[in-house]
Amino acid sequence: MNVHKSVKSLQKCIRQAVMAGSALLLVAAGPPANAQPAPQVAPSYPLITHNPYFSIWSNKDVLTEASTVHWTGKPHSLVGILKVDDQFYRFMGKAVKSFTTIAPAGNEKANMQILYTTRQPAENWQSVNADTQGWQSGLLPLSDDSKTARTLWQSDDIWIRRSFEFNGGNIEGLKIKLRHDDNIVLYLNGHKVYQKEGWMEEFQYTDFNNKLQKYLRQGRNVLAAHVRNTAGGRYFDIGLSRELQPDYKETIQVARQRSVQIEAMQTIYRFDCGKVNLAVTFTSPLLLQHLDILSRPVSYITYQAASKDGKAHQVAVYLGASSDIAINTPNQEVVSESLKNGQLSLLKTGTAAQRVLGKKGDDVRIDWGYFYVGANSNHARQTISKSVIEGISTFLGTSGVQTTNKIKGKQLSLNTIIDMGATDARHLASGHMLLGYDEQYSIQYFHTNLRPWWNRNGKGNFSDLMQKAARDYSKVMGLVRKEDQKIRQELLMAGGADYARLCILAYRQSIAAHNIVESPQKELLFLSKENFSNGSINTVDLTYPSAPLYLMYNTELLKGMMRGIFYYSESGKWTKPYSAHDLGTYPIANGQTYGEDMPVEEAGNMVILAAAIAKVDGNADFAKAHWKTLSIWANYLAKAGFDPANQLCTDDFAGHLARNVNLSAKAIMALRSFGYLAELLGEKKLAKKFTDLAKSMVPKWMELAADGDHFTLSFEKKGTWSQKYNLVWDKVLDFNIFPQEVYQKEISYYLKQQNRYGVPLDSRKSYTKSDWIMWSATMAPDRHSFAAFMQPLVRYISETPSRVPLSDWHDTKDGRQQNFQARSVVGGYYMQAFNYWLHYRK
Repeated sequence: MNVHKSVKSLQKCIRQAVMAGSALLLVAAGPPANAQPAPQVAPSYPLITHNPYFSIWSNKDVLTEASTVHWTGKPHSLVGILKVDDQFYRFMGKAVKSFTTIAPAGNEKANMQILYTTRQPAENWQSVNADTQGWQSGLLPLSDDSKTARTLWQSDDIWIRRSFEFNGGNIEGLKIKLRHDDNIVLYLNGHKVYQKEGWMEEFQYTDFNNKLQKYLRQGRNVLAAHVRNTAGGRYFDIGLSRELQPDYKETIQVARQRSVQIEAMQTIYRFDCGKVNLAVTFTSPLLLQHLDILSRPVSYITYQAASKDGKAHQVAVYLGASSDIAINTPNQEVVSESLKNGQLSLLKTGTAAQRVLGKKGDDVRIDWGYFYVGANSNHARQTISKSVIEGISTFLGTSGVQTTNKIKGKQLSLNTIIDMGATDARHLASGHMLLGYDEQYSIQYFHTNLRPWWNRNGKGNFSDLMQKAARDYSKVMGLVRKEDQKIRQELLMAGGADYARLCILAYRQSIAAHNIVESPQKELLFLSKENFSNGSINTVDLTYPSAPLYLMYNTELLKGMMRGIFYYSESGKWTKPYSAHDLGTYPIANGQTYGEDMPVEEAGNMVILAAAIAKVDGNADFAKAHWKTLSIWANYLAKAGFDPANQLCTDDFAGHLARNVNLSAKAIMALRSFGYLAELLGEKKLAKKFTDLAKSMVPKWMELAADGDHFTLSFEKKGTWSQKYNLVWDKVLDFNIFPQEVYQKEISYYLKQQNRYGVPLDSRKSYTKSDWIMWSATMAPDRHSFAAFMQPLVRYISETPSRVPLSDWHDTKDGRQQNFQARSVVGGYYMQAFNYWLHYRK
């Protein structure tokens, strides 16, 4: 088949590239040895990207500079080491620090006793032998959250004393383990060691600049703290730990990273590892037109090593994957085990508690289901260790750590070693691993728990799925390479090199902010999570900006974003004459949880997207299935859309706004869209009515919004302006009801307002939304004007100090993220490509 031919060609290309030390898959040649620092190619680099829970990134330009993380920034550590003959080179990650407990904190042990008071204590209350008469006894941790507290704390101030024994001896590596909310003054044996205004939302380990060693004594010690709540929640917990120190620091060298390239579905690193060149490719095969592969939560890491001097070198690779990938917080206990399925060796880990769908919200990670690492058993050896330090020691041969087939503990390490054989002047040494996640259940949808799409019938087995993914490796890699090249070429043709770079970075991020499940009605649902925004599931005004990517590559996925919203109304669960904002808080989709409706916004979004789907599909079958609902929403817009009341739009962070000109443009586009749908369905009178209504609104819109060389932010409010990105559909869907002078004025004016990192959203603030810039740019009259919008955005991803997965909300003056990150809306970057594809695909 052609797939096998392309794989063979790819392997030959890679072998030649790696052995020659040249670029891999279009990667520019690496910088000279003294080139520092590495250029910022992206704010964060996608490695493993499947859904809101299985999502691992590197927030550094050099892969060895920090631990890899979940998109929320919490450690999801992957450590990679290459052995070349008897030399070792770390090419990925840093080992997450490991600790052993000396005096347990409350999150480690249930009966950690303290004394406390909420009344101002006597002087010297912090001293070792202070009088504590009248103090109460309690247990750590203290909190005002009954779910986490063993002692409930509800006052503004609290004074706490906690004793522990230290047997003396070696004090190296000793750290206080501390978490507090809010302000704190901490004492050890009467000596102040720490003071902070503010809170510490996670446990930190510190010796307070050697004060711990200075004031610690053999025998009984007393930690005393005054904690004051100033806002929000209350929390306090404390213990004593020892940081484990590896004995191999001098043994492992750091590989020199030569280059990194991001393709739509792959991130490719090249390293100099002594006598060999190493290429490491992370592949998440998010093939939008291959639903069986897209929905399979399995990624590949491919390793390819080539001799630099032409001589034979024995090569092996180590991956240490943290069990933290399957937890929400570090104190959660996991169970890890080794398995085998045919020729595939597997490591599996998940929490002991397995509270399936037990958490919802924004800054949370999955703590149910199981994380897997797989490799070919003929060439791989797998172990489980209590820490990555132990795992690395075993690889180095400095420790004979023995592991059983099953271990229970915290922050364990899943260790995989592949013997890649020899590389010489003619041969490339290679191997690959598989990383997968079995959620078991992904979504609760109107009180029914839904399995992931790949196992929607409930008969699937994840180790079998991993085995299938292993068998499909060559086929999938061929498909990915072909599609990556196709996507890059389409983007280059539509918008040029800068545009292609931006869109390619957005591809995996947008898709991985969704999950695919089957509804009880046996329909595909493609449900988004509103990452670092409010955690909503299936938000309509996230579906709307993300739509161009899915309109271009698979409208079934866009329909999957809309079906749940239609069902919400058509089932009678949502009775308002406009669309809901969301279906709940991820992963619980039992009904809207956002505190306020967006009537014109969401009704307009749904009608416009139904028309866009019809344009691509060449029929209005999807709209026909929901015609009654669409008609209700269109009639609402006919009454309330043109001059919107004081309400929120998708840019809700900017607050309420009455007479919103851009929101009015959305309503006009939606009314014209409904007319277009009616026409496709043969409803001629209805089509004429809504088309004429939309057209009649345009002159009035222009009159009320006119402000000389541009149009205003809100009607009749001179001296203001905003991006009218909603007008893009007039061009893309060939409605052409607005005269060209509107676009000419607006585009010209936007470019005059542009700052170093882009065009502000409107006249109120200097921040922007990069997805909306892309939509505005699509209205530009020529390629030169379009490119003028792209240059500041490329500058933004290359210079932003906010090292997180792409934020769509940033300041145009300093390039800093405002809040959002890793959101699906960057699929909206594809608007120009979609417009180009729609009009020139034939």
